[in-house]
Amino acid sequence: MPVNTTRPAAANEGFAIGLSALAFFLVMMSYYIIRPVRDQLGGATGSSALPLIYSAVLVGVLLATLAFSALVSRYSRQRLLGWSYGFFVVCMLAFVPLFAAQDRIGARNLGIAFYVWVSVFNLFVVSLFWSVMADLFTIVRARSVFPTIALGGAFGTIAGSQVTKDLVGLIGIPMLLVLSAVALSLALAMLLLLSARPMGTVAIQPRDEIIGGSFLEGIKQLWTRPFLRYMAILMVLGDGIGTLAYALMSDYMKLHYPDAVERVRFLSDLDKYTNILVVALQLTVTRWLMVRRGPAWALVIPAVVNVAMLLAVAALGAGPAWFTGSVPLLAVMMASSRGFAYGMTKPAVDALYTRVPRETRYKGKNFVETAIWRFGDVIVTSGVSVLAKLGMAVGGMAAIGTGVSLLAAWVAARAGHSPDLLPEQQLAPDASDQARAANA
Repeated sequence: MPVNTTRPAAANEGFAIGLSALAFFLVMMSYYIIRPVRDQLGGATGSSALPLIYSAVLVGVLLATLAFSALVSRYSRQRLLGWSYGFFVVCMLAFVPLFAAQDRIGARNLGIAFYVWVSVFNLFVVSLFWSVMADLFTIVRARSVFPTIALGGAFGTIAGSQVTKDLVGLIGIPMLLVLSAVALSLALAMLLLLSARPMGTVAIQPRDEIIGGSFLEGIKQLWTRPFLRYMAILMVLGDGIGTLAYALMSDYMKLHYPDAVERVRFLSDLDKYTNILVVALQLTVTRWLMVRRGPAWALVIPAVVNVAMLLAVAALGAGPAWFTGSVPLLAVMMASSRGFAYGMTKPAVDALYTRVPRETRYKGKNFVETAIWRFGDVIVTSGVSVLAKLGMAVGGMAAIGTGVSLLAAWVAARAGHSPDLLPEQQLAPDASDQARAANA
């Protein structure tokens, strides 16, 4: 008599989705506890120092990318997770005594080092998380599952921002780092559990195999895979708008928020409201759009929103406008850009990465979302610095950004239909994989 495995498989899938969402909650909470501490440095120095900072970030990211690709080539998914997340936990704790002694070290030197490290931390822990998710869930299921998992991360960002705002004045930055390290350690434990147990019909790669290949393969694939080229261009164009908003906001904060604690609180509020928008999108539009219309639409719409916000800044300037009360329009633009990027673009991009080979998911995806991203930051911040020295006002920069966003919308539409993407169909595991999953 055949055994009915439908219910256990469904239960396993529900467990996998719930645990993945909780793990991403902790990953993003960990990052957003320390993100305002990092970002307030930009408010202290203004946009003029950002090209140098982002250049240092780019060098750090390139070195880390090569090391990560070497690990991918040699170790299984579980060992890769352990080495990568464990490294960042140890580094986080190493900063605790440094911040306690910042009067002797120098706040500026420590701040720049921390900015570079947190930027590398963010790129790698998030990119690796979604590489693992693309490994665990099938192409079709990713459409409906990824917005749910991303929603867990959005709640984590809200929690992390609120924790920082409430506790920075009470326990100080060193203890915030300890809280962040604990959250990331718990996330690592959950991801290791997910990787160790194939979840029934969910697993697209039940065996935790070593990927192998060259550690330079992620760079090489930019020239051989049209989809990766589209992703690289979209990363520079799309996230360049967020970097432009950040550079302009840095100058605004330098002028209006001279105190470091006030900058941290302002940025915590900005992060909180940004991620409320992320949650709203993922609860309403994003999942419906991806299931009904496909990921390509979820790539195009955020670029169109950026066009609208940049036109508003170009017309009305950076300060408060009649529809925002006392809130600077730049803050509204920054919240909108980030909200749609994480609430719509990110789940769509990660769903598309389920339609490429495993090596591309780990090496190519990681290279695009780390080195290419930071290369774009250097280009954008350098451009803003040059334009500011030439006397261009915020409105002129926003007008240039509008053209960039229109180009990003066109690239996004092309990326969603790249010819090298695997067919969008359910990939059923073979009988041996189903047997292994049932016995797991």
